[in-house]
Order: sequence, then C-alpha cells, then structure tokens
Amino acid sequence: MTLKKGMIALMGSGELTSTMVEVHKEILSMLGSSPKAVFIDTPAGFQLNADELSQRAVEYFRTRVQHPMSVVSFKSKYLPPLDAQEAFRSLREADYMLVGPGSPTYAVRHWKDTPVPEILAERIMNGGCLVAASAAALTVGRFTLPVYEIYKVGEDLHWVDGIDILGHFGLHYIVIPHWNNAEGGTHDTRCCFIGESRFNSLASLLPPDVGIIGIDEHTACILHFESNEAIVRGIGSVTIRLNGVEKIFQHGASFSMDILYGRHLEEIPEIKISEPALSSPEPVESEGKFWNIVHSLEQAFHKGLETDPKSAANAVLELDRTIWKAQQDLENIEFITQAREVLRELIVLLGSRLASSPGSREDCLGPLIVQMLELRESLRKNRQWKYADAVRDCLSKANIIIEDTPEGSHWRVSSE
Repeated sequence: MTLKKGMIALMGSGELTSTMVEVHKEILSMLGSSPKAVFIDTPAGFQLNADELSQRAVEYFRTRVQHPMSVVSFKSKYLPPLDAQEAFRSLREADYMLVGPGSPTYAVRHWKDTPVPEILAERIMNGGCLVAASAAALTVGRFTLPVYEIYKVGEDLHWVDGIDILGHFGLHYIVIPHWNNAEGGTHDTRCCFIGESRFNSLASLLPPDVGIIGIDEHTACILHFESNEAIVRGIGSVTIRLNGVEKIFQHGASFSMDILYGRHLEEIPEIKISEPALSSPEPVESEGKFWNIVHSLEQAFHKGLETDPKSAANAVLELDRTIWKAQQDLENIEFITQAREVLRELIVLLGSRLASSPGSREDCLGPLIVQMLELRESLRKNRQWKYADAVRDCLSKANIIIEDTPEGSHWRVSSE
C-alpha cells in the first residue's frame, strides 16, 4: 500500500470555542467522507475533572462541529494492561486525533516509553491528522516548555524533552501556543505566559538547529504534508523563527513547507492569501466582550472596596454569574480557569478587608467615644458643666448613652 502523508494542526488556544468550529470542519473535510474523530485525555489525566473535559469535547463536536467524536482514555501510562491496549487500538483506528488542555510535562512523561508517539506519527503518515492544541501543542516538538513549573512554581529556566512528532517529518522545532497572550494585564504573559524577555533567555538555551513556531491564541497552523503547504486559520498569526530569521504569517495565509525546512527563508516570496479567515467577526467580539466584562467587574470591585462594600459584593456575584454563563457558552476552558483565579483573588481580598474591619458598632465607635469621654471628664474637673453637658448631649443624639458611676463614666449604644 502506498503511504500518503496527512496533517498536523497546531492550535494556539480556543480549540473548543466558536472561533475554531470552521477550522475543525475544514480539516475534517480533507480527511474523506467519514473520518473517525477521537479526543485524547492524557494532558489532563491528573485532573479530577478530566472526564468532564473529555465530555465537553465530545459535546462540542456533536453540537458545534456536527461530527461524532469518541474519547481515547489514556490518563496515565500506569493503566491496567488491557485498558492501555484498548487505548492504543482506538488510536490506531483514528483519523482525527484532538489533544488539548492540561499539563504538557505530564503528557510527555506519560506518553514516553509507550507506543503513543509512534502511533500518532504513523496515523499522520497514513493520512490522518493530529490536532495539538494549547498544552498539547507544547509537546509535539523537540523540546517542551515547562510552563507551570517556571511560571507558577518558579523553577529555573529550562526545557524538557518533547515527544518530537514534528521530528518524524524532518521538522526540528519547538511549538509555543498562546504566543500573543495578554491576560497578565500589568505584566507580560506573551509566549505562553512566560513573557517575552524570559522566553528569549529560554530560546538562547536551544540548540542552534532548533526553530520556533509561535501560534497566536484562537489561531491554527495546519501543516499539510501531502501538498507540502502550511495554512494559517483563525484570528491571529503564526510566527516562525529559524536561523536568526523571523517571519510572521497572518490568518488566511498559506506558504510552502520548504520555509519550515529552512529553504530560502530569507527570501520568502509574496505570501499567498488562499481565502479570508474562516471565523466570523462575531466570536472575536464575543471573546473580547468576555474579558472586558471580567476586567470591568474587577475594577468595580476595587473601587467598591474603598467606597461602597455593597458594590464590591455585587461585583463578585456578577463575576461568578459571568463565568458560569461563559462555561455554558463553551468558552475556552483556559480563559474560564483564569477568570476563576480572578474571582478567588477578589474573594480573598474581600475576606481580608472584612477581617480587618471592626466587628461591631461598639468596636467602631469605641476609640472616638473614649476620647470624648476623656474630654467631658476634663471639662467636669474644671467645673465647666455647660460644656461637659454639651458633650453628653451630642453623644445622646447619636444614641450613645452615658452612665456616670462612682467608678467612672460608662457608655453603651442605645437599642432604640
């Protein structure tokens, strides 16, 4: 049988959002009349909601892409042998293999020393398509960026080995999704949350023959090996860095794979725009609207925390409602996770402010009333009865009752 090469689709993010619906449909249409689509759950295998994420992918394909999808469950390389063999068999029968969110280093660790990488490469060589999105996109190159370990834990800058699917096809690259991420607000989170300056330091640690493919969010770079063509879909761009040269290809562009192989990279001809980007403006506006709402509510919270606690509480409740609605609308799971982190931070700030606030009216008024009672006592000692009584009357108008006893003056807040 004559082998034909298939495709690898690298997605920067948004693999289960409206911006990628038409991209999935386009790829599926290239695979024949009834391609078998599967979702591989390994990157999120350690998460308690791994099955929920898998079912979300199945539902997304059923309702949005209108194509059946099944789950190849390989959460860990320590599966019972029968379960592992069943997963390998399902993979060998798949035409469209989608892998997405989770931990790239976890995925690499549990795919290595198993048949999975070879099966994926074999399926591509036989005309299938691997869609590696978000965290999974980080795994398919020569090296993998340990995002969580550096960004969250603070480990030293380093790379870990990838499963190097691209290497099977002579492409010596690392892949960086979330290339244009801007969710850091006041700090740089480009280059998959690492930040450009820190990423440049990481890039300097790469061997000189290893290039970089940067994929913007809600963007796909489809590598079509049979036609020797790369196609950019979605709403952003794809950045290629190789041998000190950087080239950026906008959505809708197509270019020869020779460029990725380093042939005539410096002399790229005019980029061919094969067709407009397949996603409509509406999802982009929707995506922007989601984050505009999140940031607006965050600002409203901080303002309310200083001037109107009720407004701050309302902002928290509205943010919670916004996140739940986004989840029902199949918003990008990574964006929902980030929004929930914002929500948790606001709740912590609200709790800290409440903990530092007086616990009762007496605690709040106490320091002022003590000072006024000391003033009244001083006036009485100086026989300035008129002014001493005026202090007592002022407190009485504020429902503060003064009781003079042989042991001194005491006060209480009137319950009337």
